[in-house]
Amino acid sequence: MPTTLTAAPFTGLGVALATPFTTGTDAVGGSRKPAVDHAAFGRLVEHVLADGLGVDWLVVLGSTGEAATVTDPERHALVRQAVQAGRVHGGGVPVVVGIGHNDTERTCELAGQAAAAGADALLVVTPFYNKPQVSGLVAHYRAVAEAADGLPIIAYNVPGRTGCNITPDAMRQIWGVEQVVALKESSGDLRQVGRLCREAPADRAVLAGDDDLALASIAVGAQGLVSVCANVAPVETRRLVHAARAGDLTLARRMDELLAPLMDAMFTETNPVPLKAALACLGVATAQVRLPLSPAEPGTWSRVQTALADLQALRRSAAGALPGSLPGRFAVPHDAAALAS
Repeated sequence: MPTTLTAAPFTGLGVALATPFTTGTDAVGGSRKPAVDHAAFGRLVEHVLADGLGVDWLVVLGSTGEAATVTDPERHALVRQAVQAGRVHGGGVPVVVGIGHNDTERTCELAGQAAAAGADALLVVTPFYNKPQVSGLVAHYRAVAEAADGLPIIAYNVPGRTGCNITPDAMRQIWGVEQVVALKESSGDLRQVGRLCREAPADRAVLAGDDDLALASIAVGAQGLVSVCANVAPVETRRLVHAARAGDLTLARRMDELLAPLMDAMFTETNPVPLKAALACLGVATAQVRLPLSPAEPGTWSRVQTALADLQALRRSAAGALPGSLPGRFAVPHDAAALAS
């Protein structure tokens, strides 16, 4: 898919895909880890695309994808699988690959790998732990751009995970890197979101990075959402985002209210632990995570089950107005041995 240095292909609804793992272990990276479940990943991609009614673009190997524990060969295979799946749907669904690292040289290496695997754009989180100055941040993004083979870059601000906040003043300088076409903004600060949107160049975009702030962020100028909840409810999340962008506040508010319990449940514990419980309930993938993450607590399973059941009930009460379906019953294992069954 040809890329262009504009934010247009990366507006609307993107989904931060989970990386499914098998129930057993495999020799990965010199240790024993649960292996990547490519069959489940394929099911997940089909689920979120929802026959053209779901997400507009895919994000592979972000925080939700447990990128920190995925090896280079696994990364390549996952990106290739997503690219191949995306290109058979309606002329092609863009695939964005997360490559963030706190070593600029390593980030550049990952950029080259993603480009070689067929990525359409890169999601580059700020370097974590190092707490770089603004000059260092700008130099970091410039170095990644030079290594990225012309690919568009979406900068990613999530200070709760990285300890580094891209302020509006800092972003003004980062926009000077031509390949940076968008910012995924997950600071949780709506005043900052609004200022970032007001100051973004005309052909660049700010994207909400928090499901529960999507409607509010779009109201102050964001042009889309990178969503966790869209792994579970892609059709409803799309309707929320597209309605908000079109100014249909009645529908957008309705979708936001419908999704609110699911949004809350998805962050009962560290993302993607509750999400993987939800995917297991849906029969899409196992709930397996890789260390240092641990399985969902029993209370999380219950909360996820309740949110899914409520969502299904609301879908049915809509009398066909909300396409899509969920299983009538959900398995909710409460012990580690059964977590991935």
